[in-house]
Amino acid sequence: MNQAQMIKARREAMRWHLLVIANVSRPSGVNTAAMLPVIQAVYPDATEREVRAELDYLEERELVKIAKDPLDNWYVELRRYGIDLVEYTVECDPGISRPRITQA
Repeated sequence: MNQAQMIKARREAMRWHLLVIANVSRPSGVNTAAMLPVIQAVYPDATEREVRAELDYLEERELVKIAKDPLDNWYVELRRYGIDLVEYTVECDPGISRPRITQA
């Protein structure tokens, strides 16, 4: 795997992890300050900027809703389609590395 493929894989996996974090926090939502340490458990060098960039992507796809306060805190809630995606009730378009469900 070359460097470009590794960056793409990290970005797409991080998007999945962020969706799962938002799903676990339902129905109340979650602040990005709480999401970052969870992401850093998987990617120790992850930054808040990187997390916000991927959340912005997820918001553009209407999977999450982001509320920003005057102090630049981001509060993330999973939207209906995001819930369906995490619950495997809809297809996952490219750009997110959702694990496949396999049967033994």
